[in-house]
Amino acid sequence: MNKPDPIPARLAALKTTPTPDLKQQWRDLFDSEPPPFNRRYLESRLAYRIQELAYGGLKPETTRRLERLGEELGGGDRSKRGIRADRDRPITGTRLLREWQGVEQIVTVTADGFEWQGRPYKSLSAIARAITGTRWNGWTFFGLKNHRGRT
Repeated sequence: MNKPDPIPARLAALKTTPTPDLKQQWRDLFDSEPPPFNRRYLESRLAYRIQELAYGGLKPETTRRLERLGEELGGGDRSKRGIRADRDRPITGTRLLREWQGVEQIVTVTADGFEWQGRPYKSLSAIARAITGTRWNGWTFFGLKNHRGRT
């Protein structure tokens, strides 16, 4: 007869474990001090680590592929994280046109952002908000959403 797997019960127990005990588990499982993040982060990382140690981690080929993708997408350079890739951004000088409530709105793509009505903006969302008075995804508002992510 097979012994029941203790891992699911151990994972479930993380939800009710006091935070100081979670931090001690972190020290035991990662051999380092826990990061100063919130409880949910500690729970999720501990759950992953418990499963990784019990069942094995990523296959070596998966790790290599993730490392290759990381290098292609910025090589771990923190300054590049969260920045839209140049291939997704319209070419400097491009004019974006949108009619809103009967008025044609024209935005020009600049080297460091966008310009609308003679004023510089860092994002299309800020311009869409200025035009409409409500929060919009600027790429969607100007009809560029469908072009993102194409290769």
